[in-house]
Amino acid sequence: MKSRILKRLVVFTVCFTMIGSLTACSEKNVNTSNNNTGNTADSVENTDPFGAYEETLNLNIGRQTATNPKLPEGDTYDNNPYTRYVKNRLNIQITDEFEANGDDYDRQVSLAIASGELPDVMKVNDRKTLYELVENDLIADLTDVYQKYASDNIKKIYDSYEGRVLNSVTDDGKLMALPSPNTSIDLSEVWVRQDWVEKLGMTVDPDGDGCISIDELHDIAKTFYQADPENTGDPVGLAFAYYLNGSVEYCMTGIANAMGAYPRTYLKNENGNVIYGSNTEEMKASLGILADWFKEGLIDPQFGTRTWDDISALLNNGQTGIAFGHWHIPDWGLINVKAMNPKAEFKSYAISDKDGNANVTRCDELGSMIVVSKACKHPEAAIKIANLMYDEIPFSKNLQKEAPEVYDAMIAGIDGSTRPFNMEIMSATNLVDDYNDIVNCVEGKITLDEVRTLESKTIVGNIQNYNKDPNNVQPNDWAKYTSRLSGLGLINNLTNSGKLKYIEPAFFGNTDNMEATGANLVKLEEESFIKIVTGAEPSDYFETYVSEWMKQGGEKNIQEIETEIAK
Repeated sequence: MKSRILKRLVVFTVCFTMIGSLTACSEKNVNTSNNNTGNTADSVENTDPFGAYEETLNLNIGRQTATNPKLPEGDTYDNNPYTRYVKNRLNIQITDEFEANGDDYDRQVSLAIASGELPDVMKVNDRKTLYELVENDLIADLTDVYQKYASDNIKKIYDSYEGRVLNSVTDDGKLMALPSPNTSIDLSEVWVRQDWVEKLGMTVDPDGDGCISIDELHDIAKTFYQADPENTGDPVGLAFAYYLNGSVEYCMTGIANAMGAYPRTYLKNENGNVIYGSNTEEMKASLGILADWFKEGLIDPQFGTRTWDDISALLNNGQTGIAFGHWHIPDWGLINVKAMNPKAEFKSYAISDKDGNANVTRCDELGSMIVVSKACKHPEAAIKIANLMYDEIPFSKNLQKEAPEVYDAMIAGIDGSTRPFNMEIMSATNLVDDYNDIVNCVEGKITLDEVRTLESKTIVGNIQNYNKDPNNVQPNDWAKYTSRLSGLGLINNLTNSGKLKYIEPAFFGNTDNMEATGANLVKLEEESFIKIVTGAEPSDYFETYVSEWMKQGGEKNIQEIETEIAK
């Protein structure tokens, strides 16, 4: 019977329900010659989520590495502070079956599947690979071991998604992987040079709700463009990357969302039919606004050729004072502006629709996932390791005392790929929870010991450093202050006020035709939209684009999605 995992690509699925009593992996599936040599089942089952094995358990894993893991001298991926902690805490000896980075890792996974010989545990990065593993009966059903061994906090984390994430890796009621939830909130925030606002005597967001309208965005850009606050002689009002709506950073996605358009997303319309968000009348209207702004001179005259690096340079050089991006763009992008111009300050806003709400497409909440070979004698070992890495360590009240080597590794910035599983398991409310922890600690409402995670405790220190002397601050302290108090603060405030409105996509992932035609359709969309915005083609050219999109594979994409949804 065809696996049902592909159906989990649909967002509006029924909530995951755990099955009560399923048997663990059959003993006949154990490959004692290749995996778990010397491992023996405990005579009396110990279901302590953090309980150590009496005899050393050898566990082989497939590891996705990073380019620069920042490992201490002499350490390796399978012998480092994290793996040693697993050995000391659980008596599990980790050995890497294979190590690879990026696409090379995915090729290693494909080779393992083709051979039928998997490591005990490995990470997979997409639903298609999970589907293949299930179809070939290569991985273990984790339902029973999840129920028995997952810590209460790990279960609470997954429950925060109301079944959506676990359901995405469930096949016929069987949990086939341990997923890494994607906690990203893809709100396109408008980051505005606040020092310019003050210098020019402007008033932005007078009611303080964190939102500005499209017209207000226009007026800010026009004022900056005309004033050229840094006297560059070559100011740019608004700069967009050539892919225009293909991301959040440096894109017009926030403008489109405020107009009720949700580009690069498959949705259901009011009649229940699947549509492509880039092909709607609202998208056409959004492009029309940008075309008017381009004629007015507010949009970068080199739009269509500007790269990511080009726009970053415009910001760094003081040619533009508006950037579109995630809440965390100060940490890795705007920090460079601050380093070059210590007087630079940014504040974030959301672009509101006609009703005053900030619209955002809900992101795919399924990231990567951990699977366990069906030949593995102890599938619960993966659950126990997850308990350590994503519960015990991050939520420790005194990690420096309980796991000093791990604490030192985290402070030193050793890459997360050095942990046994190169992924994260965090709750749906993680970002807002962290924000409230940080703010409450900075304001003295809770102690540092009461802050949940080591990362948040570190950021409290950054913000305290900033508060000591805001006019003479290190760029890193400034970045953490700005990303959390302005970027995350905006999301928190919009959530509390009910102004943050999530739009639910109809489908995530790829069908066969989407994989075959995706690159060409994206190219068609980008080139067509550039022509409309720059005036190379009139607004009505949008209908030509939609027609071509349907002919070149889009219509079949929609048909395949509707077929999957109907299953």
